[in-house]
Amino acid sequence: TLADAKNFLYLINPGAFTDRVAYLDALRETRFDVLIIDLFYNGTPLTSQEVASLKVKTGGGARLVIAYMSIGEAEDYRYYWNNAWNVGGPDWLKGENPDWEGNYKVEYWDSAWKQIIYKSEDSYLSRILDATFDGVYLDQVEAYEHFED
Repeated sequence: TLADAKNFLYLINPGAFTDRVAYLDALRETRFDVLIIDLFYNGTPLTSQEVASLKVKTGGGARLVIAYMSIGEAEDYRYYWNNAWNVGGPDWLKGENPDWEGNYKVEYWDSAWKQIIYKSEDSYLSRILDATFDGVYLDQVEAYEHFED
């Protein structure tokens, strides 16, 4: 369980790895109790078989594999991104995060954004569940701060 975890690895940008196989092999060889990783490697989602292979540590112990998902910002490198979008179109897409190029604040309460994140069969959450992750790390939960006066 997460309560039993003594350590974790948070790795959401696997760009330093030469390829998908090297990335997955490196993760498998770790002894971390929890891996927090992106659903995608180079734009392609991990398969349920790949995720399952990460759930066993070197030496045989079990580990949790948790997927990263931003709920308060849209990211222009995600599968859901439409290249025709710009700030204000769609209405729920707001200003770019000055600290993270390509990340845009969203009106997270908007029904269209909810469809993308969790309310449709092809939602981000559905893809995570289909890949058999043990849980989801929600990023940008403090997005409400952007909309406070």
